[in-house]
Amino acid sequence: MSLLVSIDPDNLGEAKETKAAPDRLLAGDPSFRTWELDDSRSGEVSTGIWEATPGTTRSIKGETFEFCHILSGVVEITPEGGAPVVYRAGDSFVMKPGLVSTWRTIETVRKIFVVVG
Repeated sequence: MSLLVSIDPDNLGEAKETKAAPDRLLAGDPSFRTWELDDSRSGEVSTGIWEATPGTTRSIKGETFEFCHILSGVVEITPEGGAPVVYRAGDSFVMKPGLVSTWRTIETVRKIFVVVG
């Protein structure tokens, strides 16, 4: 196992393809692709690239922290009881444990993620 992991968005290999869980789907028919690039500390820390097509889902973070860096596309995240925030290519943000939000993918989005939890 290497202690240095490079992330090359242009050379990812096979993705895991999924759809929104029925209890999380709010609008549209988004598809998701995930490239898991590193899984450390017995799965406690996960790093990779995630892509979603347009649609709206309910996001529930539970006990996890997630750092995101948007590579392409546009999303709007509306925390429960809060105002919507739009993120575009080049933007970064952190979703903390307990966050419940609406995630609306406006343009197909691709992000680097690091999940701890």
